[in-house]
Amino acid sequence: MPAADDAEAALRRIVAELPVGEERTGQVAMARAIAEAIEAEEHLIVQAGTGTGKSHAYLVPALVSGRHTVVVTATKALQEQLVHRDLPFLARHLGIPVRAALLKGRSNYLCRAAMADAVAAADQGSLLAEATDRTTLTEVVAWSATSSTGDRADLPVAVSNAEWARLSVGVGECPGASKCSYGDVCFAEDARAAAADADVVVVNTHLYGLHLASEGAVLPDHEVVVIDEAHALEDIAADTLGLAVGPGRFENLARACRTIFTADHPAAVGLDAAGARLAVILDGMVGERVDPAAGDLGVALVSCGEAIAQASTAARALDVGGDANTRKERVLQLAMHLGGDVNALGSLPIGSVAWVEGDGLPSIRVAPVDVGEELATRLFRAPTVVLTSATLAVGGSFDTIASRLGLDRADRKWQSIDVGSPFDYETQALLYCAAHLPDPRAAGYEVAMLGELESLVLAAGGRTLALFTSRRAMAAAAEHLRGRVPYQLLVQDELPRPLLQTAFLEDEHSVLLATMGFWQGFDAPGRTCSLVVIDRLPFARPDDPLSEARRAAATRNKQNAFAAVDLPAAAVLLAQGAGRLIRAASDRGVVAVLDRRLAAASYRWTLVRSLPPMRRTKDPAEVRRVLAELDTPVTIDH
Repeated sequence: MPAADDAEAALRRIVAELPVGEERTGQVAMARAIAEAIEAEEHLIVQAGTGTGKSHAYLVPALVSGRHTVVVTATKALQEQLVHRDLPFLARHLGIPVRAALLKGRSNYLCRAAMADAVAAADQGSLLAEATDRTTLTEVVAWSATSSTGDRADLPVAVSNAEWARLSVGVGECPGASKCSYGDVCFAEDARAAAADADVVVVNTHLYGLHLASEGAVLPDHEVVVIDEAHALEDIAADTLGLAVGPGRFENLARACRTIFTADHPAAVGLDAAGARLAVILDGMVGERVDPAAGDLGVALVSCGEAIAQASTAARALDVGGDANTRKERVLQLAMHLGGDVNALGSLPIGSVAWVEGDGLPSIRVAPVDVGEELATRLFRAPTVVLTSATLAVGGSFDTIASRLGLDRADRKWQSIDVGSPFDYETQALLYCAAHLPDPRAAGYEVAMLGELESLVLAAGGRTLALFTSRRAMAAAAEHLRGRVPYQLLVQDELPRPLLQTAFLEDEHSVLLATMGFWQGFDAPGRTCSLVVIDRLPFARPDDPLSEARRAAATRNKQNAFAAVDLPAAAVLLAQGAGRLIRAASDRGVVAVLDRRLAAASYRWTLVRSLPPMRRTKDPAEVRRVLAELDTPVTIDH
């Protein structure tokens, strides 16, 4: 096809301009497939292993096509790289004028109205100023006078989450530029305007999920959307297409009310009382599926609705102007969104599940059980969609991801391609299953697992990233290894993630223990990560409310619930965890899975075929020999 030929020729020009220009077969195949999909206005799934060069493979055909494109990425670092490095480089060497914009969620931008309120509160000594340090506030004000973005990431000073919450507003709080006295100098509105004028807009997955939930109101019209790290789309869509109601939202509305009323105004007091009652009830229901309209919870939510209505009525009755009117409109906006969500809890849509989540303040979460039903019309109807990740196929097939995301129910045709990886996994990596250990469900498993972990860490000379499926297991491993291994032990939550990553990279022999947040998106190339240990297969908890509802739905559809729900999710997450090992052509090492089911269970081949093609062993002596050999650096010929 001409489009594919044009994209390939452009990609070759770009590769020739790179400092180390090396043609990658998978990158060319990916670029050609995307160009063909754009030209045919079809959807595409691309599995592209680590090292493929995905960014250029999807940006080049998008630019050559001339179509308005949105790129959806998982990390802020990649977003910055695309907008500030990759796109300018491509535009320069392809001779194509490219207007690029990075758009984040509204709460990432300083709100001048909120900042003015914080300054006024500080000047008056108000209790509302307590969460914002005066020195920090002064520095933020000075920065706002020169900043062109108002983006929190550009702040020259550290601002805590609590402080930033007083200086920004979410999409559910902003009254809109027309109702704000700072609407004509709004950082968030400026970012939206830049996005509207751009050829390529880069956003994160959560913001794109909000765009879908709003029926397309967040982002400008576009003809192509590339969703990178698409393996995470299902869970993020479940979050953004659902809702959450908890005491924190009532505290926020009460705080907003106190900016226009007195501290003891009945509206604010009523909201505090409603939120407190809700918190007491939810505390006893954490982890449970619930019917929000029933029992004590239903009664509490009726009271919550009444408190919201009282605050809204009181705010509407105010006749104010200027900054006070902006604060009033913010209260009305918050009340409208919170009231709408509370009302929605009274009549959940068919196909949704509600449960109580207890991470911090408890809250009621609602999510669609089958996001594919929503995405089939919200996502796959209009633009050409390219879904890409290193881990999309389950057991070598894309049918599962297509079904889970609703691609199989879309009006347009879709294609799929696996372009592989440039890495030689057979030579660079060994997959070890500790098949001699007890079953993870057996009483003696943890003691045996910890002993095996210690032995492997010692054999590797440290250089270990150990990934756990629970915080409890991670804590047990930390307690066991301290004093038993002569290496720096880094444990998740004992330091911020960036500092953990820096410490791990700087000390080659260090050992990093982490949970689910590090299974994906954690990059540690080089000898410091020569061993990745996974404690057990990452199946969802049997009592996880959303997984439980998905299993029930599969059973109703006459499917095997384990094969339809649990196994695909575990396969993708296992592949993500194993993918932390080989990040560069010079990397080599071992992925050790301390779960005998990978070698013995009837479903083992689905998991194994979802992993990179590493050579495999169950022999403890062989894996220790290989780990010992890693002390000898290897030279890679180019």
